[in-house]
Amino acid sequence: MPVGAAGGVGGRWRQPRDRPAAGRGARRRQRRSDTTLGVGAASEHELLEVAYEAARAAAGELIPRFGAAAEGVRTKSTPTDPASEADLSAEAAIREVLARRRPEDAVLGEEGGETGEGALRWLVDPLDGTVNFLFGIPAFAVSVACEDAQGTLAGIVLDPVREECFAATRSGQATLNGCPISGSERGELATALVATGFGYDARVRARQAAAVARVLPRVRDIRRFGSAALDLAWCACGRWDAYYERGVHAWDVAAGALIAARAGLEVRDLPAAGEEAAGLLAAPQGIVEELFALVVG
Repeated sequence: MPVGAAGGVGGRWRQPRDRPAAGRGARRRQRRSDTTLGVGAASEHELLEVAYEAARAAAGELIPRFGAAAEGVRTKSTPTDPASEADLSAEAAIREVLARRRPEDAVLGEEGGETGEGALRWLVDPLDGTVNFLFGIPAFAVSVACEDAQGTLAGIVLDPVREECFAATRSGQATLNGCPISGSERGELATALVATGFGYDARVRARQAAAVARVLPRVRDIRRFGSAALDLAWCACGRWDAYYERGVHAWDVAAGALIAARAGLEVRDLPAAGEEAAGLLAAPQGIVEELFALVVG
């Protein structure tokens, strides 16, 4: 399976952590002793193997449905924020694998919320790029990551259309189908190809448009792909030079951000400010300061 990892030094970024109501997950983790907070009996590579199996199970639900008439489509935050029967079936497949392989762990999924009380937690986006999927656009991914109290331990971003599996562990090298990858080393923002994403609420998009207006004149061009997980994975292999987005959830970016960081990019939190939601930015060291300043305004 294409998820090999080599040794290395852990990245500095820690993903934003979505919380269940009333802070139950936060209180649960505070009660644990230091001896329970870590990989324990499972190695990072073993966790990566589980993530890969779970992602493949989800892909097995998605590919037969891709290009067919969508079923069970509903909306979430806005009328333009859909979820489908494919999302639900793919997450169910992931949860079945996790229940069998890692029954002691907690799971936070985009569709099913948080379940379990384990020291390790799985962050699951069964279909990142639902709008693309529903419109027949072959740009979507499955994202599966495992975290402890210190951040992400292992992550997989699987593009089932291209059969591309991006992977990394906290102490390992980023890979694409088992081969080492590295991010851009661009040192000039003016020639950088930068990816971003937009929210579903019209008022949020208006603020995001203002950020794009600041960035666009200063870079080579902007790309809007429609999948945060793929944007980060494509940064990790140098297809994009950089990426930023606000309003993402932990399940959107946990795996991709780890992969980007292990590919040598600097991954930073974008702080919430006023009506602006928190987010993250990934870029080579040579342009990260200038791009960060433009994004935060």
